[in-house]
Amino acid sequence: MNTESAFVHIEARRGAYADSVTLMQVSRQIEDMPGVRAALVAMATGLNLARAREMAFAPPDGAGPDDLLIAIRADEPDVLAAARAGADAALSAPRKADPGTSEEPPRTIAAALQRGANFAFISVPGTHAFAEAIDALDADRSVMIFSDNIPVRQEVALKKRALQNGQLVLGPDSGTSVISGIGFGFANVVQPGPVGIVAASGTGAQQLMCLLDLAGVGVSACLGVGSRDLSSAVQGMSALAALSELDSDPATELIVLVSKPPDPQVAAAIRRYAAKLRTPVIPGLLARGQPDLQALAERSLKALGRTAPAWPCWLPDDPAPARAGFLRGLFCGGTLCGEAMIIAAESLGVIRSNIPLEPGWRADPSWQETGHLMVDFGEDSLTRGRPHPMIDPALRLQRLASEIANPSCGAVLLDVVLGHGSHPDPAALLTPLVALARDSSLPVVIALVGSTRDPQGLESQAESLRAAGATVFAANAEAARYAVALVRDAPGRCQ
Repeated sequence: MNTESAFVHIEARRGAYADSVTLMQVSRQIEDMPGVRAALVAMATGLNLARAREMAFAPPDGAGPDDLLIAIRADEPDVLAAARAGADAALSAPRKADPGTSEEPPRTIAAALQRGANFAFISVPGTHAFAEAIDALDADRSVMIFSDNIPVRQEVALKKRALQNGQLVLGPDSGTSVISGIGFGFANVVQPGPVGIVAASGTGAQQLMCLLDLAGVGVSACLGVGSRDLSSAVQGMSALAALSELDSDPATELIVLVSKPPDPQVAAAIRRYAAKLRTPVIPGLLARGQPDLQALAERSLKALGRTAPAWPCWLPDDPAPARAGFLRGLFCGGTLCGEAMIIAAESLGVIRSNIPLEPGWRADPSWQETGHLMVDFGEDSLTRGRPHPMIDPALRLQRLASEIANPSCGAVLLDVVLGHGSHPDPAALLTPLVALARDSSLPVVIALVGSTRDPQGLESQAESLRAAGATVFAANAEAARYAVALVRDAPGRCQ
């Protein structure tokens, strides 16, 4: 990194705190300012301090996880001053008061509970999340834990405590929930309706909700139980509790369970429990031989007496022709990546990945990888010290540029996930590279996950990507099948 002639500001604000989503957004806002070379606004955890050093910043001595790190590099002193002012303004902007009151929102779980809050949303560093969750449970409140990096033993302890007291723990690492019409974490804006969702999968739940919404069917609730809930260690404790909660909800006519690959014994126990409920339950467990998310949405619609629509797609005027080469999937969502791998493996054989679904599929997602490959850029090892790629896709954009220049790449498959918490205009970041790929005769296929009510604008995002040369689908499964056909049927295709 060239840091010559740059002007740098770095500080650690002792005892200051903001949640990770806010800090990721502030970092991106400052880094997008003209003349700013690099910016990092984050809690000074070990991972973020390492990230700062990778960016050629020298963190202050003694900075620790309870401190707020602000590091900015700019071309000119005036730009640096403006960036510092922008960071200060973003961090100090008053949060919205509760509806109908001029009071400032509470800053702690305890303060919120004193005002009568009946649900706690926790997004603090993982080392502090357990104590905050205990405070909520002790006050007889259910809780959603957006935070990750929480030891599994703490997750088990929290969920056992909640079960004993008739409460619900969503998470840890619960990326998406919708409760009483309010979205938590990464959430799309969908209409209310009869479908209740229990999700051990963030982007899987988002895809299902958005497809149902496009079909005119809403959700009563989406309860994100955390990615480890259906593991052998956690035994589906929150999934069972969430199923019971939705079964007792008069607004819920159908329950759909969405999960990344579960422990087989836990999955069997969940199925046995679901069969005893009054409300019908449709399982959607990511694995070979199981319905993909598009089929799951269509099955749900059929159970409600609805007909599935023709799912939207947006075709470019001059699509890049199929060319011999390997399929490369570059994903923000782990479940979407896994679904695409399963679909691709049926025709292409082994798919190398950093999130293997079967033995022998693992590979280092390096720039030199050969063969069919799919990378989940939201996987923990690729987000250490970095924002989630749904907020800041810089690492994925680098890989996309590399694949465009790689003659062995036959087609690229991407996901773009809209909604609150995601980047405000992901198409604007992607379209220059999509156009470059088109000019290089490399097909780009995109799964655009979003609702018509999302703040980014589903149609405008789709049109921008289509105009740049991408083939865009609302269903990830359709996008994957289309991309697979491109490389499978291309003359002289790679094996």
